[in-house]
Amino acid sequence: MPKLSLIVPFHNVRQYAPDTLRSLRANARPDFEFILVDDHSQDGTRAILERAAEDLSDVARVRLLRRDGNGGVATARNTGLDVAGGEYLAFLDAGDWLAPGHLPRLVAAAEGLGCDFVRTDQVQVTGRARSVRRVPVGLRGEVLDPRESILPADRTTSVDYVSVWAGVYHRRLLERGLLHFTEGLHTAEDRPWTWKLHREAESFAVVDLLGVFYRRGVDSSLTRIGDARQLDFIRAFDQIVEETAADRDAGRLLPKAVRTYCAIIAHHLSEQDKFELAVARRLRAMSAAALRRMPQDVLDAVLETMDVHRAVRLRRLRRRAGTGKGAA
Repeated sequence: MPKLSLIVPFHNVRQYAPDTLRSLRANARPDFEFILVDDHSQDGTRAILERAAEDLSDVARVRLLRRDGNGGVATARNTGLDVAGGEYLAFLDAGDWLAPGHLPRLVAAAEGLGCDFVRTDQVQVTGRARSVRRVPVGLRGEVLDPRESILPADRTTSVDYVSVWAGVYHRRLLERGLLHFTEGLHTAEDRPWTWKLHREAESFAVVDLLGVFYRRGVDSSLTRIGDARQLDFIRAFDQIVEETAADRDAGRLLPKAVRTYCAIIAHHLSEQDKFELAVARRLRAMSAAALRRMPQDVLDAVLETMDVHRAVRLRRLRRRAGTGKGAA
């Protein structure tokens, strides 16, 4: 069994893939498995991956998988998970990269702590600028209960740190069905995944290892594309609310889920000018319907605690949904 399986999906990232692949060589070990998933690239990425797979095979185990159609990052990651053999599993997105020796240090930290998963901070890269984004957990190097890190509802917590590539996960989570992503989500795929992990895993820790570099502003990123795929956040958060409502601690956890859902809706509404006109109409209609689907008593309480501008906008949208004007 490999010690670690690292899953990296690629789709039309010819410009950035070489940096990602060079960083894999700087993290390779004979007992590490690199699973490169070509999510039906059409720009020459495939040829880059073929050369890299051959080059990396002398320092690590390499598997190159090709999907027949573009399914998005969630589906591509699942393709990798289905064949991964590692005792530990990790993810990296094409365009991002790792500091030399980061993966061996991360695996050593996970083995020393013995918990279900370990999270790390990350370096966000925008052009030449660098900034550190920290896991919103104060205790470092200690085993914690992931469920207790979901709250409080009115603060940024672990379920808001959805960078799945900034961490490593023990295989037992895969065997329990906690590591596969919701199929077909093209955006916000990390949200229900992170919530489920924190509700159902038994232990986690945060360690001070800074070795993941996340490149912002990649042209192929859906955060920069104003088409209908952006609206998958509705499906993602519907799943979070539904699953959390069925949880044994629903009374405690639902306000956090609903508040985050509302904040994301408000954020997208504030940026709706970036969408195509028809997509902006769908955004308003789908957001209005989503507000009506939420537990109304929980939603009322959440809106009372939000800033006035957002709360007024969301209440108005909910009323339009109730009168059949949600698409206005």
